[in-house]
Amino acid sequence: MNDGWIYQERLGARAVGRRLDDYLADTWAHSTLAKWREHILGGRVLLDGERVGVDAVLVLGQTVEWLRPPWEEPAAPLLLTVLYDEGDVIVVAKPAGLPTLPGGGFLQHTLLHQLRLLDATASPAHRLGRWTSGAVLCSRGPAHGASLAGQFASRSIHKRYRALVSGLPEHDRFDVHTPIGPVPYPPLGTVHAANPEGRRSESTVTVIERRGDSSLCDVTIATGRPHQIRIHLAAAGHPLVGDPLYVVGGHPSSGGSAVPGDPGYHLHSASIGFQHPGNGRRVVVAAPPPEILELAVSSSS
Repeated sequence: MNDGWIYQERLGARAVGRRLDDYLADTWAHSTLAKWREHILGGRVLLDGERVGVDAVLVLGQTVEWLRPPWEEPAAPLLLTVLYDEGDVIVVAKPAGLPTLPGGGFLQHTLLHQLRLLDATASPAHRLGRWTSGAVLCSRGPAHGASLAGQFASRSIHKRYRALVSGLPEHDRFDVHTPIGPVPYPPLGTVHAANPEGRRSESTVTVIERRGDSSLCDVTIATGRPHQIRIHLAAAGHPLVGDPLYVVGGHPSSGGSAVPGDPGYHLHSASIGFQHPGNGRRVVVAAPPPEILELAVSSSS
């Protein structure tokens, strides 16, 4: 069980004149109208810090708080390894299976929470998918966080990923420019995938080892679209081994029920390069890959 959480919202124009119970049920559909009424009557929802009735009429600028009681989070590996720590910049190795940020029932079983157990001022500067392992760049305090965010925006941060893909690519090195955007997907409504009307996306793939029916690849990305590497390798005809969602062409499997957060694929943030906001030096930090993504050791004669 975690410690519970207080969710807070400052009300905007959309809430004005509405009943509290109706607004909460419409805005936060994870609970029914009846359940929200139960929360309100139980004193777990406060309006400007006070208990109110379910029929309280909302006013612009009020603060709504939901005091969510402790709940049992899904299991996740919690061990972080600090790879680099200098000044206000930290790079940690995230294990596969640990979400970066809270959501989907995760709160304390997240990289953010575990990082703040080490340093209460630290925050991730970017995120990795739950089942992607490896290097995550983090900062202490808002100033360096803003500097790193600027580097991400200007694409001056260099990220190299290691992936195990199906099949044997024809070329040792190739670029993928398939646009990525939302496409219809019944289990979720939409999901990001290859979409000719999507946003421009760029990946460069280097084959570093062929393994019979699979290949080990290093991938660098010039853009950071959702699930970009998984989509681009599938679009190139080589989906990640074990990917439950994306198939050849870069689309979700027809008739499938998998969601992006499902496990099975092998993807690792192998290194990240950036300019240190404090001293201006160029820094490259590597994260050792899991065994399945390591190069085979060649025997010497």
